[in-house]
Amino acid sequence: MNLDQIRNFYEVAVNRSFTLAAEKLFRTQPAISTQVRMLEEELGEKLFDRIGKKVCLTQAGELLFGYAERLLSLHDEAKLAVTELHASPRGKLLIGANEATCLYVLPQLFALFKEKYPEVQISIYRNFSKKVVDKILDNQLDFGIVTLPVPDHDLYVMPIAEDELWLITSPTHPLASRSSVVLEDVVSYPFIFHKAGTTRERLVKHFGASWKNMNISMELASIETIKKFVSIGMGISIVPKSYVTEETERGQLRLVPIQDLKLIRQLGLIHRKNRYLSRASKAFLSVVEELLVKFSDAQPAVQAGG
Repeated sequence: MNLDQIRNFYEVAVNRSFTLAAEKLFRTQPAISTQVRMLEEELGEKLFDRIGKKVCLTQAGELLFGYAERLLSLHDEAKLAVTELHASPRGKLLIGANEATCLYVLPQLFALFKEKYPEVQISIYRNFSKKVVDKILDNQLDFGIVTLPVPDHDLYVMPIAEDELWLITSPTHPLASRSSVVLEDVVSYPFIFHKAGTTRERLVKHFGASWKNMNISMELASIETIKKFVSIGMGISIVPKSYVTEETERGQLRLVPIQDLKLIRQLGLIHRKNRYLSRASKAFLSVVEELLVKFSDAQPAVQAGG
């Protein structure tokens, strides 16, 4: 069994086609078939069932697939480690975060990173924290910025920012002039919430039995849309305080603390423990640490978003 045979087997399994695997590897279909057949003969097990033009893995093939994936990943990491030994950081970083984090956290971080390492390309995967964690665990992302805590033991976690949840209203709302409120004060008013996400789940848990009595008039997917609808009096909402800094300064929104809702939302940078860190990845971590040190005597490196 050699790595070439493993790569051929892997591409057939992923594409469920000998023809597509041959196109991917720039080889002929007979050459791919020969490599797979030699592998089956060596292992003494049939690896694929052929159904028409499609192929699917046998039980032995399913077992081998997991090892093949790990072997090929380790092979690519080894090549990268050697070639990067004395090279400047370059290549591509895949980073996952939700919409608000992309708006309020990443611009400052990326601006400094791109200033220092302009040859590194950054690609963003936008989704909720749980989806980002899943992508990290599946080795599909280099880093994720997610809401903490994250319980998985296969992850390194670096806390990078925190923020407190406050009530937001329009300037003309009855609660806008209040210095503070309690949960009982807000339950009857029309609320606008995120459709899903960690912050919403925490709010549901915190409100407890009162949640079923809340007047939820709208559920939206975007924090920017929520702020816009709140500003024109369509409802009130609860968001991290730093989301609305500009709007409160311009008088478009009002921030009101909730006395019996002391929720601190913490963000963390995560990556897999057993994933090889390229020079670009190490450079990114160094920039994050630089920002944390820079703001350690004032506010967090960035205010938490999303």
